[in-house]
Amino acid sequence: MRLGPDTLAHLPADVGTCPYDREAQKIGIVHFGIGAFHRAHQAWYTDCAMAAGDRDWGICGVSLRSPDVARQLNPQGGLYTLTERQGDAAQTHVIGAVREVLYAPDQAGAVVTRLADPACHIASFTVTEKGYARGQDGGLDLTAARSSFYPLLAQGLAQRRALGMGGLTLLSCDNLAENGRVLARLMEQWLAAEMPEMVEWFRRECRVPSTMIDRIVPRSGPQDLAELKQRLGMSDAGAVFTERFSQWVIEDDFAGPRPRWQNHGVELVDDVAPFETAKLRMLNGAHSLLAYCGLEAGYTYVHEAVADPRLAALAERLMRDEALPTITAAPGQDLAAYAGQLMQRFGDPALMHRLDQIAMDGSQKIPQRWLDTVAVLTRRSLPCDAIAAGFAAWVRHLADGRCVDDPHGEELHAIAITGGARGIVDRCLGAGTGMTALWSGYQHLAQTLLSAEREV
Repeated sequence: MRLGPDTLAHLPADVGTCPYDREAQKIGIVHFGIGAFHRAHQAWYTDCAMAAGDRDWGICGVSLRSPDVARQLNPQGGLYTLTERQGDAAQTHVIGAVREVLYAPDQAGAVVTRLADPACHIASFTVTEKGYARGQDGGLDLTAARSSFYPLLAQGLAQRRALGMGGLTLLSCDNLAENGRVLARLMEQWLAAEMPEMVEWFRRECRVPSTMIDRIVPRSGPQDLAELKQRLGMSDAGAVFTERFSQWVIEDDFAGPRPRWQNHGVELVDDVAPFETAKLRMLNGAHSLLAYCGLEAGYTYVHEAVADPRLAALAERLMRDEALPTITAAPGQDLAAYAGQLMQRFGDPALMHRLDQIAMDGSQKIPQRWLDTVAVLTRRSLPCDAIAAGFAAWVRHLADGRCVDDPHGEELHAIAITGGARGIVDRCLGAGTGMTALWSGYQHLAQTLLSAEREV
């Protein structure tokens, strides 16, 4: 037996199910990149809103690279379970917000139709840092963008304009500094190149708020799925496992209606920057440090790495002594308490968060996670020993090459073997590499980073 609309009645009594009529809900959100994080975060918040009475916020998920999620969820009518874990406790709910998943390479027309539907008001994104197709100069790489969301979104917006409809809210939920402004700039560049008549309409009719998202969502492993199947009495191919904690901060700037997410913990603010900066530099920065140093030390999971006193001290130093002083907190934002909360979250063994999952795409992540912090510390003549140790571990990770998952992995592996840290810095700052834009402006940091060649 498999989870689906016809098998809900067979679930154990302690499993929560969506109380609303899913078939009566129109699709109001098209989401690009419907991986585990979206299903544990934005879809969960939307499910909460519809369970409380909001209507017509069903989600059409769009997969850009793989049909796997469509194969997992479509036979289940879009249903999946979300299991929240903390210590020895676990609570499972069925999430009903996702109505369908489209595989863009085969169903491009259907994606455009959904975007152009009058019921649609939001297009949202979790496509990871590399999904934005940024080129060497920081602008849009038009060639790479053709296989991303830009052509589909542009066609959908063009149909809305032709039909006299309003625009959409474009909601980036990826770990990019000023993600809304980045997305708006790149989208305008696509339109200027491909549909110049759309640029002014886009600026006038669409809104692109910045956001900060925070929830640790490990990959679902075979053991997780097997244990869940035994507990549910049925299989769930789309199951997601996460922590109890969740945070979503959104700049309050929408083109039209939105779910009442604020009734379920979402913070609508005028300025996302303090929350976004704290998350990138403290949580994500410490995560990357633990990933590279932890893998080198032979650990598999975050909770194992943070249980090592030496690595825990490095993570604390990065957050409290290096990242925290570079952040201007918002009123009521307690960064010291945030650091303590993060260490508790990292140490929870129930999450089973793999270090190699965090370590992937380092060339795309390191600028906003580490280098922005180092830039401020360097201007203030302050040390950045923890980040330097993480950088050294990253270089050795690249040189090892066995589990490097990075869009520039082969190139960086070759450079790390022959040139070490100096070669990596020179290449990242040099002409002719796709990383130039991500690392540009950090020439003055090279000597600081090169000092990381010492052993951790």
